[in-house]
Amino acid sequence: MGSRESDKSQEYLVSTIRSYQDLKVWQEGMNLAQSCYQITQAFLREEIYGITSQIRRAATSIPTNIAEGYGREYGSECIRYLRISQGSLKELETYLLLAVRLQIGGIEAQKFNLLLQQCETVGHLLRGLIRALQNRESINKTGN
Repeated sequence: MGSRESDKSQEYLVSTIRSYQDLKVWQEGMNLAQSCYQITQAFLREEIYGITSQIRRAATSIPTNIAEGYGREYGSECIRYLRISQGSLKELETYLLLAVRLQIGGIEAQKFNLLLQQCETVGHLLRGLIRALQNRESINKTGN
């Protein structure tokens, strides 16, 4: 793709994103958080202040940090918050793996695999957005 085509695609992207809610990564992060809340409803009551709370906190941290980064506008601050979201995503994956190992709430393999697929989708989108913002930042610094 030539530079002119790349510029046009970036202009299109910017013109269609009016809010963090328009970001696909935020939407998928919200879907993931919702799925985590739903699945943890079946967890043992005694885990409400343990792993249930940790899963929910990590899951909600993903879209909230995306939104906060967007609010800081594009640039290094935004990228920093997207990286925090990446960390929360890995934390969430670890809690989910632990919940399965400990057989908390009897997560069915199919539901667990769907959650992991959602995690992978969010991770892919986060990495792509970070790369795009880093590229944009480096272009702006070089003046091209």
